Amino acid sequence: MGKYANEILNLINSSDNHMTAEQVFFELKKSQPKIVLASVYNNLNRLSEQGSIRKICMDGEADRYDKTDRHDHLVCRRCGRLADFGFQDLTALFEKQLRADVIGYDLKVFYVCPECKNKK
Repeated sequence: MGKYANEILNLINSSDNHMTAEQVFFELKKSQPKIVLASVYNNLNRLSEQGSIRKICMDGEADRYDKTDRHDHLVCRRCGRLADFGFQDLTALFEKQLRADVIGYDLKVFYVCPECKNKK
């Protein structure tokens, strides 16, 4: 793993904010002033490929990074807010319909959050 991989992993796993690479960079810069953005991107990609963190691709926005514990996401179509949500595990349903083993899935549900709904 890269030089900063453990620090990045700890930062992602301890955060409830779905951080972008730039947010990770600015946070690590506080304790690692010599870090460069390319190192953050390289480590995030490596950690994601290894399955140590989740990469959440957002249409028209920067990718976000999250811990790997089982949960889904709500995405507000107006403000873009990303929130964790614990839907029922759908693995068995998917396996039944696919007639195959499911390794995992990443569910994003799009809605209008209460704050945006109240703004009208």
